[in-house]
Amino acid sequence: MHSVAIVGAGLAGLACAKTLAAHGVSARLLDKGRAAGGRMATRRVELDGRSFDFDHGAQFLTARGSLFRATLEATHAKPWPDEARRVGVPRMSAIPRALAQGLDLTVAREIVALLGEPGAWRVRHAPAAAVQRGHVSAGSVAEDGPFDAVVLAMPAPQAAKLLSDPAPHLAAVLEQVVMAPCWTLMAAFPSRLALPDTMRMAGGPIGWAARDSSKPGRNAEHECWVVQAGPDWSRTHLELAAPEAAARLLEAFAALAGGDVPQPVHAAAHRWRYALVETPLGAPCLWDPALSLGAAGDWCIAPRAEAAVDSGAAMAALLAGAPGTAGG
Repeated sequence: MHSVAIVGAGLAGLACAKTLAAHGVSARLLDKGRAAGGRMATRRVELDGRSFDFDHGAQFLTARGSLFRATLEATHAKPWPDEARRVGVPRMSAIPRALAQGLDLTVAREIVALLGEPGAWRVRHAPAAAVQRGHVSAGSVAEDGPFDAVVLAMPAPQAAKLLSDPAPHLAAVLEQVVMAPCWTLMAAFPSRLALPDTMRMAGGPIGWAARDSSKPGRNAEHECWVVQAGPDWSRTHLELAAPEAAARLLEAFAALAGGDVPQPVHAAAHRWRYALVETPLGAPCLWDPALSLGAAGDWCIAPRAEAAVDSGAAMAALLAGAPGTAGG
């Protein structure tokens, strides 16, 4: 392998690119987001000259193995809300942005097709905003390549869609993976709420709520909360408009707080359509050596950020010909 296209610059894609670079293999990263990170995301909101940050994706990270522990140390993650868990400083997105340094990364471009053949793959992409609106002009579409191999480091359903034409058998394998959605409320209040910094609930619409401004490196003068709905509620209300989802989650959060919650100065909702792995692939990664096409992500192993890093590194080891790693 001399050149690899990696679609998706979340933790799996970044780990794959970093590991390939260590083996001397060139990797080109493309992501539809505005920056690297995927679900390691932070939303910044400007209100009356003040900036409010919300870690509306992954809330914290835990390390079980040495690779991920070293990753968190290298990106200066800090403990919160206890010594067992880590967060990025000054926001969660700082971790993937640190990992992306020195990599060949193109953002705000969404892959619309894989073309070519083994050893000469091309990726066709367009502005992500235009793809989401459904108005892609011919002049905005571009192709990159040829690449020796392509790795799809994205949620399994999205990878299956791209693989349906060049590798339908791989797409069929990915259909075994089940991922749950998550609606997330981002709310800022004018005064501190009489609640613990973190709350995890079983049952009901809310699965997790946290005072985001209590994390290290944040502005403690702001009362910022991230409230994540449970998977059942998110599935049932998946197609709600974002303002309606925000209103319903704010009502549920107020009830959780005993009904005594002031009017927020900001409230918005974000839908993560593929947030939580429920049924993983059961292998470190998915790879077809005859086609030189593969896929990686936390959905290969387990619902943990560490699993995304392990999967991306496993894929890179296969591509680089390193011994000791098996693919799905």
